[in-house]
Amino acid sequence: MPQQPLADQLRPKKLSEFVGQINVAGKEGILNKLIKGAKETGFFPSIIFWGPPGSGKTTLARIIANELKREFYEFSAVNTSIKEIENIINKFKIQKHNTSELPLQGSTLKGSRTISNPSPIIFIDEIHRFNKAQQDKLLPYVEDGRIILIGATTENPSFEVIGPLLSRTRVIVLERLDNKVIQKILKRALIKIKRTIFNEGLVFLIESANGDARVALNVLEIASNITGSKITLNIIEQALQRRQFTFDKQGEEFYNVISAFIKSMRASDTDAALYYLARMVEAGQDPLYIARRMVVFASEDIGMAQPTALVVANEVFRACETIGFPECQENLAAGVVYLATAKKDRSAYDAYMQALGDVKKYGNLPVPLKIRNPVTKLMKDLKYGEGYRKYDEESYLPEKLKEKKYYVRK
Repeated sequence: MPQQPLADQLRPKKLSEFVGQINVAGKEGILNKLIKGAKETGFFPSIIFWGPPGSGKTTLARIIANELKREFYEFSAVNTSIKEIENIINKFKIQKHNTSELPLQGSTLKGSRTISNPSPIIFIDEIHRFNKAQQDKLLPYVEDGRIILIGATTENPSFEVIGPLLSRTRVIVLERLDNKVIQKILKRALIKIKRTIFNEGLVFLIESANGDARVALNVLEIASNITGSKITLNIIEQALQRRQFTFDKQGEEFYNVISAFIKSMRASDTDAALYYLARMVEAGQDPLYIARRMVVFASEDIGMAQPTALVVANEVFRACETIGFPECQENLAAGVVYLATAKKDRSAYDAYMQALGDVKKYGNLPVPLKIRNPVTKLMKDLKYGEGYRKYDEESYLPEKLKEKKYYVRK
């Protein structure tokens, strides 16, 4: 029988044993409250965990099932068909509750479960890899309470999960694990495998993990299998195969790198922009995420100075979609050079933000009568459209704002 990986051996079974994600999994965290509530009322919502690799998404899903004593079925959207999931779901029939029984899960519109027939937990890792049609098929099961769906994704659910499914779930955001959390996990692991590690090796391993507990444990497991009781820096480097230059020695967050990337393009510093692009790609960041940021940059920072920038950025995004990694690195690099060297003009973006500020400040100001569409006789009688002339130079803004000038082209 194959040996269980170290990461699985150390996986906690209870929320109280979980390390990190204090805002989510701590005593005052949302999961603790939801689990306590479910034990009292029987209701637990469908949720989506959104966070970077190795941040605890799968572990927390298993803990929820264990704490609630629910049947748990685990799937990966990479190699699972909806039919396989439906075959499991169809084993569980919807039952109406009566006054003597406590509803456990389900929509009040379509019936609830009874305490004798609790909803199973269906966990789908990388749920963003399901297409729209596949996600659509999950909707009725979530809606009628036949299942508690727990999805896990490294991608922004707003972009990758369909609206109807997103509205029926609660998104819980997990953060990249900090170095102190990784250190605590590694120390538990060292006790488990009865090994010691030199401090410089431990520091290097923590930094190399880049916030990913699974990476840290996998490297430690390899290192422990190629040496004796003491693990040195050299052994850690061998286990990694190469030094990880994609992280900062002070534990720099990825968001600092994406910020540096954007600011470098904004300053037309092509070399710096290419460097930070390489940092992100080497770190395993999804090319589509980078391309999306480039599309936003093209409108926000280049704007009307070079309108073709948006066309180029969109084509880079499309190329990343169709070609995929690693070849799409070339598309990203060419796009970055184009955007970095383009003229910059934030006037359209700044003008919109000013207009948005006035909308929030003044609410729905009346539209001038002359530009209202007189589609009925009553509207004509009320002088809708009266005085309207094409290409009129008079302001069409509401009366309160008619002196405003938002957009001034540079």
